[in-house]
Parts: sequence; C-alpha cells; structure tokens
Amino acid sequence: MIKSQDPLVSKKDLSPFLDCKDYTVSRETFSLVKDNTTGLLVTSPRPSLENLSSYYESEDYISHTDSSRSLMDKVYQMIKGYSIKKKLKMINKLAVTKGHLLDIGCGTGDLLAACENDGWKIDGVEPSEKARALASEKIATTECLEESLEAILEKKQNKYDVITMFHVLEHVPNLTQYVDSLHQLLTEDGCLIVAVPNYKSYDADHYKQFWAAYDVPRHLWHFSQESIQHIFGAKGFHVAETLPLIFDSFYVSMLSEKYKTGTSNLIKAFKTGLRSNIKAKRSGQYSSLIYIIKKSK
Repeated sequence: MIKSQDPLVSKKDLSPFLDCKDYTVSRETFSLVKDNTTGLLVTSPRPSLENLSSYYESEDYISHTDSSRSLMDKVYQMIKGYSIKKKLKMINKLAVTKGHLLDIGCGTGDLLAACENDGWKIDGVEPSEKARALASEKIATTECLEESLEAILEKKQNKYDVITMFHVLEHVPNLTQYVDSLHQLLTEDGCLIVAVPNYKSYDADHYKQFWAAYDVPRHLWHFSQESIQHIFGAKGFHVAETLPLIFDSFYVSMLSEKYKTGTSNLIKAFKTGLRSNIKAKRSGQYSSLIYIIKKSK
C-alpha cells in the first residue's frame, strides 16, 4: 500500500484513516493511512522521488514566492512578517549561544535574513531554485544556500547550535534518515525547532478531508504530539517543550473553507480558527505546534 516504506512506520499495524484531494495542483485523490503504533498518518500512494517535484509546480504554492496579488497572498505575507519577528525572539531565547544556525526549508529567506542581521552565522536549505534565488537577494552570505540537506552534510565543516524546520518535516521523503542527519548536525547542547500541522486539532476534525494542512501529496507525513515524541525519542532526542502557532488555525481555515465551499468565507473561517484556538487552550491541540527538541543525555 505504501511505497518507499520508512523504517519508522509499522508494516503490520496500519489502518485506513481518510481520503483527501490535492486542491493545489493535480486534483488527484490520495489516502491517509494510520500507523497505529506511532499515531503517524502516511500519504498513500506516495509519488516517486522523480515525480514529487511536479506537485509543487504551482503559483499557488506561496511559500516559494513573495507574491502579494490575491487576498490570500496578502494575508499570508502579513502573517509571515509578524511570525519572523516572533521566531527570531524565540530562537534567541532558546539558544545557549548566538552561533551557527541552519534553517531547513528556508523558502524565500526571510528568517535567514533576520537571523543574519541579528548576528547569527547562517546556512539554509531550500530545494526550490526559484525560492533560493529570492532568498539570495535578502542575505549577504549567499554561498550559505544549499539545495538539500545532503549538500550540507557533505561540507562537514560545522555543527549547528540551532536547526529550524518550520513546516518542513511533513515534506521529507525519508523520515528516518532525515532525523538521523539532524542528530548528526546538532551540537550536544543545541536546539532543534520543528513546526508541523497537528491533525488532532479542532479545525482538522471540523474540516476533515477538506483540511488544507493535509496538503496531499506534498505532505507525506501527518503528525500528532504522540507521533513526534515517538519518532524523535527513537533517535536519541527528547521533546523539551511544545508551543502553539496561533495564526495557523485562521489561515488553514481560510484555505479549508475555499476547498470545501469554493469561497474563502472569511467570517466563517475566522470563527472556526478562533474556536480551534479556544479549545486548544485546554487540550493543547493547536492547529500547528512548535516542538523544541534536544538531544537526550
């Protein structure tokens, strides 16, 4: 059922969870299969590595652009600007030292630029050539940008005090290998910051197959708090802290309303996003969560 089976996914304890449609590019339908051992959801069938890039070929894939044409674009860029400031503040608070930072999935380079301007030594990983070109215009040390994590590993020049992955882990094809690489690249006292959607949130349950954060097949994995703890715990890490991404519920609800009804329904989306955050204050199940992860001693 699942191609390119990852060692972290049980081969014996799988069950159907939900069928979802790719609303961004192909309009194809994919299944979500649950690994009952870890709680991880897996997209099936998985595109081959050769075909996966074709599912990103859309102007609607906004994280690879600085577009401000549509209302959705404007909302995204406004939230992004605010979020960059919050992320930098969080990084500086968590870091033992303001040393070397790696931003995986750096997109158009806004967080990298903010960190560089704040005194960090920076490296970035971004598969999209278009996004890397935009990022190189914002930072001084353009040679720090690489296409893949493998390219960073080949350098073998330094380890990182902070590694950030904001909405990236759900995209990586080889989850086990990737987590192993993160362990190799992080200093002993370093901090790994991972943000991913949470399929146990209220807005995910409310929109079900229309929930925009499933984003099949670009999202190959779909996480809960339990699955993150299981995956990283098996690889020499522990989750030190879990933090909410408050704005994600609103933006995801706007996209989900569009997928479900054909229009953004801003008022309805706002109410759903707000309700999700209110419920999450008690349950902890926010639309997206930031995991502060450190090496186990």
